[in-house]
Amino acid sequence: MSNLSRRAFLQGSALAVSATAVSRIGAASLPEAVLQTQAATQPPLNPANGRPYQPVVTLNGWTLPWRMNNGIKEFHLVAEPVVREIAPGMKANLWGYNGQSPGPTIEVVEGDRVRIFVTNKLPEHTSVHWHGQRLPNGMDGVTGLTQPGIPPGKTFVYEFTARRAGTFMYHPHADEMVQMAMGMMGFWITHPKDPSLMRVDRDFVFLLNAYDIEPGAATPRVNEMTDFNLWTWNSRAFPGIDPLVVRQHDRVRIRVGNLTMTNHPIHLHGHEFVVTGTDGGWTPPASRWPEVTTDIAVGQMRAIEFNADEPGDWALHCHKSHHTMNAMGHDVPTMIGVDQKSVLKKINQLIPDYMVMGDKGGSMGDMEMPLPDNTLPMMTGNGPFGGIEMGGMFTTMKVRKGLASNDYKDPGWYRHPAGTVAYEWKGSAAAMPAAAQAPDTRRMANKPGETILNAVKGGSHGDH
Repeated sequence: MSNLSRRAFLQGSALAVSATAVSRIGAASLPEAVLQTQAATQPPLNPANGRPYQPVVTLNGWTLPWRMNNGIKEFHLVAEPVVREIAPGMKANLWGYNGQSPGPTIEVVEGDRVRIFVTNKLPEHTSVHWHGQRLPNGMDGVTGLTQPGIPPGKTFVYEFTARRAGTFMYHPHADEMVQMAMGMMGFWITHPKDPSLMRVDRDFVFLLNAYDIEPGAATPRVNEMTDFNLWTWNSRAFPGIDPLVVRQHDRVRIRVGNLTMTNHPIHLHGHEFVVTGTDGGWTPPASRWPEVTTDIAVGQMRAIEFNADEPGDWALHCHKSHHTMNAMGHDVPTMIGVDQKSVLKKINQLIPDYMVMGDKGGSMGDMEMPLPDNTLPMMTGNGPFGGIEMGGMFTTMKVRKGLASNDYKDPGWYRHPAGTVAYEWKGSAAAMPAAAQAPDTRRMANKPGETILNAVKGGSHGDH
């Protein structure tokens, strides 16, 4: 998203609209449809006009710019086919908004009058439901019940007042099984009128979604109901999910919405948190209790908060173990303890590259196997001490001291203080081995030839 396109968007001209569809005259003054194709987390979009608020950071996503028109915030969503990189090495043919799936986050302030133009570039009709909002019934976005579907090539207008602060979503209520299975969804944040209310230092948002994409394919099987093989956050699977970068002692909020077909127990390592919000609003302080895992059911939102006091690279993931894997074959038999040597030689005569799998367990993090094009390994991702053996709904929260308040750059791997890494017992408690005093800097390279020591040299990102 260039500065030029953003400037043009914010300085757009006046607008003429009908009750439900844009007239030919009015179409000439539609707000610019800003597009974003990068898969990396974009910096927060500070409000250039309107009432102040603290912006959120969308994990592997971005916030949609707006323009002010006679006191109304105007946005332009474009429903369209998109190509989304699920992780390096795999792209998927999805449907989304403004170049991505999920679509951009929409941020407004409680009491704002909002006007959203929705242009349909899909091959079928669509609509947008503003999940959790209080609004006029005819703006609720349910095709056939509260509005006609938006035909291909047409633009409809939704207009309402953001009546309460909170954490919301948007998604179609039109051919929902297909359109949501193809990735059509987005986040909506309504900030409180008082910027100091429920204020935190860092505020992250992302949606839980899932796909069934056969190995070697690129388009989801939309008729799947339960047996998905790609569990994603904002249509990204680990190691394609960015870390949540946090300054030590920051007050952190993480808002998560679930638009999959099952529940997800989201678990944070190293810290305890409280649930401070749902899609129904803020939870009363007296009702909160400490947790390290919160279960998010289908169609629900949860906002958790905590003080990031413990430095390190802490795992954040769904606690359903199959949801932290990619492209799983669920019909594979368990082979633990089965001696396959007698058949290996025979199979190799027919399939020279065949290898024994699963006789000692399921670990395949260090195995290099040929895969169909555009397919992710089941378990992947490397850390400072070897293969992480995770995929799907997994990332890290990187807590560091000394970061600037607006610094979200990946600081590299954590440098453990001496004596704080688990080590091999060798029969003597006289001294800890050197391997426990410092990580293997060769394997902690951020990029080929660059060690973590170089990455943090002289800087604010490293812990010493």
